[in-house]
Amino acid sequence: MSAQIIDGKKIAERFRADLATKVALCPKQPKLAVILAGNDEASKIYVRNKKKAAEEIGMACEVFNFPEDVEENEIIALLGKLNEDASVHGIIVQLPLPKHLNEHRILESVKTEKDVDAFKQFMSGALWQNNAPWASATPRGVMYLLKTVTSDLSGKYAVVIGCSNIVGKPMAAMLLNEECTVTMTHIKTQNLPEILRMADIVISACGCPKLIKKDWIKKGAIVLDVGITRVDGRLCGDVDFDEVKEVAGFITPVPGGVGPMTIVMLLQNTYDACLKQMASL
Repeated sequence: MSAQIIDGKKIAERFRADLATKVALCPKQPKLAVILAGNDEASKIYVRNKKKAAEEIGMACEVFNFPEDVEENEIIALLGKLNEDASVHGIIVQLPLPKHLNEHRILESVKTEKDVDAFKQFMSGALWQNNAPWASATPRGVMYLLKTVTSDLSGKYAVVIGCSNIVGKPMAAMLLNEECTVTMTHIKTQNLPEILRMADIVISACGCPKLIKKDWIKKGAIVLDVGITRVDGRLCGDVDFDEVKEVAGFITPVPGGVGPMTIVMLLQNTYDACLKQMASL
């Protein structure tokens, strides 16, 4: 019996429609500011998509472009102005930054209550203490998809593949906060197939195309694929989808699974930040 496919595109469309209604009723128009530095083509596409998605639901979005050779202090100075601008509720710095820039210093310059990417150290620590106002967009999207197919995560064994600050680590924290038993792994983990065969939930974000095979997965497991790599002109996930769907209970495709949820969760974070800032006035 083939797995049930979790259609992230359809779920994201419904979520976006609900969020558009909330934005329309909001006393203030939520606004997102995006810093884009350099000439990375993928980053330009991502930012364009974020701006389009924001404006489609009635949210304001302003993009600030910097050249590849921008001085670090120029970005820091702009962030200082955006931090104090009451009309701006969320700020993101599109990664990767040009190599000569100090990513940590720039990300830490974003005001905590406007850090809708949740990349600051404070936000990471708050998430591990189950006290964060919101989480990074991709893990938050994964968690939302997970909850569409299982109502109770308590006690389930979850394995996360990948230990990045953007996906793997916050994902593990969110699962722990839902009372899952969590194992964090990565591409250098020994005996990875044996570990995965015990998992009720597998979340992969390691960027290794078709790494995870059918015989690595327990029958009926929930498999969420965050990985995305271009192979022979086509997008490919970490999971060998055609194989694994034969044994999994639920599975996300690539593309059309986790990806569509990332942008809507970024917009949800911006809306949440707007409400929080209005409440503090």
